[in-house]
Amino acid sequence: MAVRFRRVAVLGTGLVGGSFALALRKLRPRPRVIGWDKPEVLREARKRRAIDRAEPDLARAVAGADLIYVALPVGATLELLPQIARAAAAKALVTDSASSKRAICARASECFQKRALFLGGHPMAGKELSGIAAADAGLFRRARYALIRRAGSAAEEKVDPRVDAFAALVRKLGAEPVWLDADSHDRGAAIVSHLPQLLSVALAGVVRNATDSSGLPLTLAGRGLRDALRLAGSPYSLWRDIILTNTDNIDRALDRMEQAIENLRAVLRGRELEDEFAAAAELYEILRDLQ
Repeated sequence: MAVRFRRVAVLGTGLVGGSFALALRKLRPRPRVIGWDKPEVLREARKRRAIDRAEPDLARAVAGADLIYVALPVGATLELLPQIARAAAAKALVTDSASSKRAICARASECFQKRALFLGGHPMAGKELSGIAAADAGLFRRARYALIRRAGSAAEEKVDPRVDAFAALVRKLGAEPVWLDADSHDRGAAIVSHLPQLLSVALAGVVRNATDSSGLPLTLAGRGLRDALRLAGSPYSLWRDIILTNTDNIDRALDRMEQAIENLRAVLRGRELEDEFAAAAELYEILRDLQ
């Protein structure tokens, strides 16, 4: 029998959770969406009609839900997983949206052995802004959505119908599921997500420290710098636990970046720099075609 998610609890109704809730409300038939967050965030989520009901009590929000969508920072997710597991119905699928997966999937494997089923997830979509005010029903369209296989499971292993149903839901929201294990996810995310964030922060520091009392060079800045610094607007509160739970991979990514910068320094006055530009443009074309 096909699984249907008739009642969905969204834990964390900020940018990602709010966007997920808004997207669900465009489905036909659409599920009933229960939101859990701080009271002021829930009030705003209700105003935006992202949720049908606000529930400030976690156990009551989760009770009876077919799908529990955890859109909280990594640290809060790790802290609340045991409580979510105790309150979730045995029929439920619990999934998260955090940007690092090893620590969360390891904690989930301890908490969900005899209760609801846990599926690690990470939508590769977002904005530099945070909060329900930035939520967008179209956030997941044309995005990759990482779904995490259990450690040791084979790709051809029979998939639980709840997992199939969630993968189908991801496609309905316009995203493309990508299956991989937690280790592979965290290695990849360190390169394509976490490193760009830190580079944006570093570039902002260089520009800030180079700007003198006259405002130069910042007063010369145009769209190029704004585009390069878009991620610098993302709050540290969101990134702290992502970085702390993926430090080894981020360290290696930063090492690679250091080597790349040293290579550019070495070819700065030579024809080899043209090759670097050409290779960069080729990768950009690949990324543009993937969108």
